[in-house]
This record gives sequence, structure tokens and C-alpha cells, in this order.
Amino acid sequence: MTDEEIDPLLEKLDAAQKVRLLTGASTWRTHAEPAVALRPLTLSDGPAGVRGETWDERQTSLVLPSPTALAASWDERLLTDLGALLAAEARRKGVDVLLAPTLNLHRSPLGGRHFECFSEDPLLTGRTGAALIKGIQSGGVAATAKHFVANDAETDRLNVDVRMDEQTLHELYLAPFEAAVEAGVWAVMSAYNKVGGVTMSASPLLADPLKEEWGFEGPVVSDWGGLRTLLDTARSAQDLAMPGPDSPWAAGLLAALEQGSVSPGAVDDKVRRLLRLAGQVGALGAPGPVWRPVVAPGAQRALLRRAVTAGSVLLRNEGGLLPLDRAGLRSVAVIGPHATAVRIQGGGSAEVFPDAVVTPLAGIEAALEGAATVTYHPGLPPSDRPLPLALDHSRDPRTGEPGVLVRLLDADGEELHAEHRLSGRIVEPSVVLADAAAVEIRALFRPADGGVWTWAMGGWGSLSLTVDGRELLSGTFPLDSDDPTRVHVAPPLRSVRAELAAGEEVEVVARRSLDPGTGVATVLAAAPPAGDAASALARAVAAARAADVAVVVVGTTEESESEGHDRESLALPEGQDALVRAVARANPRTVVVVNAGGPVALPWHTRVPALLLTWFPGQEAGDGLADVLFGRAEPGGRLPTTWGAAQDDVPVLGTTPAPDGRLHYEEGPHIGYAAWLRSGASPAYWFGHGLGYTDWEYGTLTAPDTVRAGDAFDVRVRVRNTGRRRGREVVQVYVTRSGSAVERPALRLIGYAAVEADPGESVVAVVRVSGRALAHWSVARHGWDTEAGGFTLLSGRSAGDLPLTASLTAVPAHTPAGTGSGNGSDRDGERSPLML
Repeated sequence: MTDEEIDPLLEKLDAAQKVRLLTGASTWRTHAEPAVALRPLTLSDGPAGVRGETWDERQTSLVLPSPTALAASWDERLLTDLGALLAAEARRKGVDVLLAPTLNLHRSPLGGRHFECFSEDPLLTGRTGAALIKGIQSGGVAATAKHFVANDAETDRLNVDVRMDEQTLHELYLAPFEAAVEAGVWAVMSAYNKVGGVTMSASPLLADPLKEEWGFEGPVVSDWGGLRTLLDTARSAQDLAMPGPDSPWAAGLLAALEQGSVSPGAVDDKVRRLLRLAGQVGALGAPGPVWRPVVAPGAQRALLRRAVTAGSVLLRNEGGLLPLDRAGLRSVAVIGPHATAVRIQGGGSAEVFPDAVVTPLAGIEAALEGAATVTYHPGLPPSDRPLPLALDHSRDPRTGEPGVLVRLLDADGEELHAEHRLSGRIVEPSVVLADAAAVEIRALFRPADGGVWTWAMGGWGSLSLTVDGRELLSGTFPLDSDDPTRVHVAPPLRSVRAELAAGEEVEVVARRSLDPGTGVATVLAAAPPAGDAASALARAVAAARAADVAVVVVGTTEESESEGHDRESLALPEGQDALVRAVARANPRTVVVVNAGGPVALPWHTRVPALLLTWFPGQEAGDGLADVLFGRAEPGGRLPTTWGAAQDDVPVLGTTPAPDGRLHYEEGPHIGYAAWLRSGASPAYWFGHGLGYTDWEYGTLTAPDTVRAGDAFDVRVRVRNTGRRRGREVVQVYVTRSGSAVERPALRLIGYAAVEADPGESVVAVVRVSGRALAHWSVARHGWDTEAGGFTLLSGRSAGDLPLTASLTAVPAHTPAGTGSGNGSDRDGERSPLML
């Protein structure tokens, strides 16, 4: 909508009506305003799926691979299709604004929320995010670029003050958001953290560059609870405070406006942007068009399955072990707890509930049905981490159905509401009752194994836990955090122990008081008795030794990788390294599958012939994995982050602020592969690395001799498929400049393109390079500038494998640019590439 269409609507609103619109009406909705035919906007989390307004495991969602997996595909067409799928899901759930994508960078591999971010590189992050945004908004749903800006770690995320130089801020951390604005994103979310001493909901960066230089026309939405002050935020370019109905603006903005502390123009601009967004999603005036899914319902699971293969990165494949020949297999040993308890998504506020999950074991069994025997052994004893009660061992004492009974009670303990739920993790009951004083989870539990079980309860306030009539936990646990995820999503667990007999059903009752300000999230969890680690490992090793092939699935846990905290270690938890080593010694045909959202240390990586990274692969995890293992699909992924062999080798690691609350990005623009190059150390696997099922030969790189500053140009790279099957190659182009007068990374990705070719076929990848690629941010001019003179282009398969080079010269913008091809030429008869 144009200002000419919106301004007459503004004139219909008085000051109180305008101010009311600027704070949410509830947790996930904005206010309606009948005077301008405005209905509420519904907002929802999920980069990997659309949850909707309720946090209820009975309300299921399609679950995509994690954003790191999506970026690993280097496939913008796929991202747009997946964005359209998210839009269809949002429409199905009545959601207008999707709080995605997350455009923060992988600055340190210890970042706990990196599974929700795309990559360490601003160009790859920007292009991936832009493609997803276009897909989401093609369905009439707003995408939200978040968290603006420098919200790259979880430690003290509400208050940390990030400090960096101006050049680094613009070249790295702002760049993906600029790409999102160029892609037409309809909303932006401000981050919790500070940058340069100013909290982002009051930051001048919201005005410039976001709205002024870049021309962003939509609203800036606060992160949930991120708007904590009145006047500085009201005077800034922040537009909407979420959640509602309470916020500093709800409490004081009208008075500040009437007293002249905040200008009417500032308030009008905020409302104007909110109305513009409402018009874009069809919430203003007459109902908009009926949006129809771009992806037909029958094709949705197939698309998710293809996304698993597209983002899977084959790190190592010695001797061509993969793909496995299904016809030549008689037995396969599947090993590792993650083969049955696969992590399909990261933990935290973006979690959604799948209707069904295909585990790695199930996918492999389905693929080998009628061809080979599949055996499974976890290889490790049961984890001592209590997990929320699930359907397999618990049932509702009232109905007998698998699951639990949840009750809301008044101050006298009388039942106000009861409902059957499917899990012991209750983030919120399905109803909210003002006179509810307590929430209770009750279940009948039949232990499969006898011995000492660990029971745990999560929540705040007065807690009690009774098992088989014995009160094991009773106490008051006051709120110790203002982090919304810790308060409302993942409260800490308090553990106790009880001895139970195998197969004998007991009643378990967990009750907590609903004290003001403590949220309603309540968790009832259990862990089985400790098993014998030596026996578990021995059984797995014996199975591996007897099998034709062993497939070991390892990965991170929610404790080691989740929103709300950064990682303390890159090591795999729970003895998984020892498991891999033992299985690899027992069977030289061992495939290791890594189920993690970000880099992990792999000290054994050179000792296994095949190493496959599947990230958090979404609900079609197992079928997608089987497609790759047995060659129905090529692993299409390339690393969006650099993986070190050991944590101590990583050049940029720290995520903890100093005692003064400041986190200094002292490395400047040198993060990711650039930091590794500057350090002189070699990682285990470079950014951009990934193997397919064929081989490629790089021939020539052709680029202009001269380029005018600010002009886009094409780089042409000839590659030949020298293998024995059709394949896809991601051709990457980087730039470097020696003798620069400004600080530059040793190498910078400036473009990429994917091509496909049959065996023996040559193709040319045409890589379009932005006019910004040769520029740097000038602190003196507070703008972009390009050094005149020579640059070197490099092309290849990763930041560490760049066999082709060419030189070009940058000239001032008014100088005619050359179009010569002295850096190489393309042979006649080669077909144009398929741009992916």
C-alpha cells in the first residue's frame, strides 16, 4: 500500500487508537481496529516449521531441515519452494507473519542457536535468506528478517553489548539484512542485545541504514520481551512491541505523546508501517484473495525428503564406499542412539511438533526391505538425562489412552479444567483460566526396566512430585531468569530418584503453583536405570563385525546444542567418539552419519571411510538419509561453515562477554574461513566443501579484464564431469587483493552457481557477481568505496580448494570497462549450465 492509501486511514484514528496498535494484544496477536477495518495480525515462530498460536503437541506441523541444512544446499530454487511450503503451512494455521529467517552469522562454532542460522558467510546467508523470503511472501505471508543485528551468540543474550568496528558491522553483520530488504522482506525483528552500548530496540541502526539508506518500508517488530524501556525506543525506529498486552509502550506511550516527549510524526510512522504490513497480508479492508498452496499437499513430504538429500554434506568417501550397492548387501548394522532418537530440529522457541518422523533406522529398513537384514544396537547405555514422558510407557489415568492427564486447579485444589496430552512436556495448557492456581500432570507409568529411575520436574514456584504415593520432591523454586525461553519454554529440571519394578505400573503426579510472572510451562520427565556401558558397546561392535556395512549415527543433544545457552564444548556427548572408533575398528566398511546443527569435533574423522553430515534433517530424516546412502540421490550439500578438527584449533571461539558486559569482535572481518586463513591453521573441512557421487575437473575461469567500480559482472567457469554418473557441482568464486590500503579478509566469497552434467560432459557455470563484490566499507566516507587496481579471482570447490585464478582491474566508475577474455576462454560446443 502507498502512503496515499494509508494516510486517510491514519486520519480516522485518534492518539489512543494509534498507540494501542503499537503493542500486541496477546502473545501472538496484534490489536484489531474496526475504525479502519483492521483485523488482528497473527505471528508465529518457526524457521523450520510453523507452530501457530498454540504450543500444543496435538497441533502438528511439517518440519523442514534446519536452516543450516538449507544453507548447505546452496540451492536457492529449493529454498524458494520450501518458503512457499512454509507459507501454505502458515495459511493453514491462520498465521500472517512468520518470524523467520534468522540471518545472524556463525561467528563462533560454540553458538548455541546456530542451527537456526544459515552460515558463517554474509553472501551465502543473504542469498539463502532472500530465496526463503521470496517463497514465504509468494503465499501472502510476511517473512521477518531477524535478529537485527549481531545476535550471534546466546550467552547473556538479553544484555550483551556487542562491540565491533564500523567496517566489520557493514561488511559482515548488516549485509544479510540488506539482502533481505533488497528481496522485499515485509518485516524485520530487532534483537535483544546491544550494539555499541545501545539496545537494538532503541538503536539508530533501525533508522539508518535499515529504513533510510536501504529503504525498508515495513515495521520493526521487537523480539519477545525485547522492548524494555519507553522513551528511547519510542523515539527510535522501533515500531511494534511484542508480546502484549503489557509493554512499556502500553503503559506510557500515550502519556509521552500527549506531553510532547514523543512526536506525533514518530507514532504516525510506526502505525503507517503496521498498516502497510496488514495490507500486504490481507488483514486490512476487504478480505484479500484466497491463497492456494504452491506445493500440492501430496508433494509436501516428497519436497521435504528432497531437502534432506540436498543439504546432506558428504565430508569423506574413501574408496568410494558410498553409495552402497543395495543388491550386494546381505546385512547392515545400524548403531547409535540417534538412529532411533534422531534430532530433527533444534531446541528452543522455534520448536514445532511433527505428525510423524522417519528415523534413520526406519528409513534404512524400508530401503533394504527384501534385500538385506538390518540389525540395530544403540552402542551406549540409556542416557541419564530425563526426557519428557512419551506415549510408549505412560497413559492417562482417566481414559487409559497413551499420554498424560493435565489438570488446572483452583486455590483449594478443585479441578477447573482437564485435558488429555501426548507428552510430559506441557508448555501451555489449551485454555488459560484467570483463577487457576496450579497445574498438574498425572500419568500411569509402566517401566520397561526395573531399578533406580531418575524422575525430574521442570517449572517455577512451588513444585511437588509424587511417584507411587511417595512424595519425592517438594519445594519452592523462585524464578531466576528473565530470558523468555528459560521461563516459558525450557525451565530447568529438578531431579529425584525412585526404585521401580519392571512392568509394575505406578501413578506419577507432578504439581506446580502458577505464581504471577513465572509462566505456565511444566515438565514431567524420567530416565531409566543406568545400563552397562561395556555390554552395550560390545553388542554393537559384534553386530558391526558380523555385518557387511555398519552405519553409525551420532550427534548432539538438547543439553549441548539449543537456544538459550552457548555450547561449552564441540565434542560429541555421551561416549559417542569411543563408539565410532570401536565400530570402525570392527568393520572397515563403516559409514558415520552426524546429526548436529553446527560443527562438532570429529577426532576420528580420518579413520572412517565415509562421513556424512545430515544436520537436523526434519521429519523425513530417515528416508532422505536412505536415498543418499543407497544412491537414489546424490548428497547435494556443501559446508556453510568451516569445521575444525579440534576445538583448540578454531581461531574465533569466544561467546562470553567480559565482566563489563561487552563482547568484543576483536577479529574484525576475519571470521569463518577468513579467520582460518589468517591464522595459518588448516581445518578438517573448509567452508564450501562437499563431495558428490562423481568427480569434477576444473578447466578455465573467464572474467573481464577491467570492471568499473559498482558494476556487476559475470565470471564463467568451465567444469567437466569426469566420473561415471550424472552429478551436480557447486562452483564457487572468491576474491582477494594483495597490498590493499584497507583491512580485508584474505578471501571473500563473491558468487556461486550450480551446474549439472552427465559423465564426460563439460558445462560452463555462469557466476553473476554483484557490483558490491569488490567494494569495502569506508569509515572515512561512511559508505561503500572501491579501491582502484588489481584483484585476483579464484574458483573451485571450497575455500580451501581453488585451482583456477584470474586477474581483473577495478577502475573508477566513469572509466570504460573492458570486456576481454584474456583470463581464459570457453570451448565451442559446451552447453549452458542449469542454474540452480
